[in-house]
Amino acid sequence: MVNPNPAARRALPSVDRLLTSSAVALVVARYGRALTTDTIRELLQVQREKLAQNAGTFTFDEAGFIAACDASLAKQTQPSLRPVFNLSGTVLHTNLGRAQMPQSVADAVMTAMTRPVNLEFDLGGGARGERDTHVEKWITRLAGGDGAVVVNNNAAAVYLALNSLGAQRAKPEVIVSRGELIEIGGAFRIPDIMKRAGVKLVEVGTTNRTHLKDFAEAITPRTAAIMKVHTSNYVVQGFTAVVPEPELAALAHERGLLYIVDLGSGMLVNLEDYGLPHEPTPREALANGADLVTFSGDKLLGGPQAGLLVGKKELIARIRKNPMKRALRVDKMTLAALDALLRLYTNPDKLREEVTTLRLLTRTRADIRVQCERVLPPVQAALGGNAQATIIDTGSQIGSGSLPVDSLPSAGIAIAPAGKSKSSFADKLSQAFRALPVPVIGHIKDGAFVLDLRCLDHENEFVAQLKGLNI
Repeated sequence: MVNPNPAARRALPSVDRLLTSSAVALVVARYGRALTTDTIRELLQVQREKLAQNAGTFTFDEAGFIAACDASLAKQTQPSLRPVFNLSGTVLHTNLGRAQMPQSVADAVMTAMTRPVNLEFDLGGGARGERDTHVEKWITRLAGGDGAVVVNNNAAAVYLALNSLGAQRAKPEVIVSRGELIEIGGAFRIPDIMKRAGVKLVEVGTTNRTHLKDFAEAITPRTAAIMKVHTSNYVVQGFTAVVPEPELAALAHERGLLYIVDLGSGMLVNLEDYGLPHEPTPREALANGADLVTFSGDKLLGGPQAGLLVGKKELIARIRKNPMKRALRVDKMTLAALDALLRLYTNPDKLREEVTTLRLLTRTRADIRVQCERVLPPVQAALGGNAQATIIDTGSQIGSGSLPVDSLPSAGIAIAPAGKSKSSFADKLSQAFRALPVPVIGHIKDGAFVLDLRCLDHENEFVAQLKGLNI
């Protein structure tokens, strides 16, 4: 459309003229000339389109335009990966980055990021080294086994373990109980990963009951291993039967097969010692006869995203020689984080206070309620009479496929409309909390917006920003 008011269009300054402005020079100093120039062009085009539909008088507000440009650039250059307050009620929230790591672990990563390190250099012999050796001694000390390999996540660990079987026999078969053919977030399925790894899945038993004879009858000359998958993200209850691990291991070894255990989450200490439900450990699996165990680093362990394989030395050596090991290996930051975290596990007496995940999981409801009482008044003040906030008892989830049916007694703040209930109120309130400078992630239950305070660190920062809540 041709603008009926050409004079108004001529009132818009050129890009070059704006770039000579002293106010724009300050913007350029903050964001760079190229990005500032592109943003000015985009905003001027928006202004031209508005003028094309308006025949009235027009006065260019240069100060307002530059302020809008500065605001646009601030939004464009804001980091995409941002801190949030995880008040969702799920401690190990996959979408929120899972485990929070201790400061000592973060410090180790910072050193590895900013300084040269002996990643693959043997300081003693002066020759090339193996990167896994930086953590192997701690993994085997804490988990058992003769050797260990680290890759980028547990799915990769399972893949690498199975793919390495192909070196021993053509088209190897692996037997798994039907009740353990899990799917985790992101549509990762055991049958799919086995197919990609080049092994044939042999399902035995039923969803709820599998017996030792089912495994025994499925063994053929092509069978390479029996695999047990820990159902960490669901529980089959009722009329069920599973084969004890020592019996599975004995059958595998009697027939010359490997016995592999995928723990999924995995933990290095007995959680019952900390008042939490039991979770199988790699040491237990190895003691029950496993030749190889895989587990995660960023779930219950409380560390960086990583997949750990631990077991017999000859199997670890075979896996390390697999060409796919290089494709799935971790970088120096992950190894630095894992090394620092594992060293914390060598002192169980201080583990609760030093490992962030364990500290959050073991907070008592009474402790969380005290925090709720401190936070409630500023939350209520920020609502401005538009809603009513109350302290409630709630239950936190552990998350990330760990202990799926176990709930941790917790407490939180429930926010509901002050007047007549509105079905959209909780959604709008959730949006308003996410729009804060440090977004706040809660959850909606029974028409109320709930903030579970189990994971609320940086309380002062949380309270200070509430004054900006816009509902």
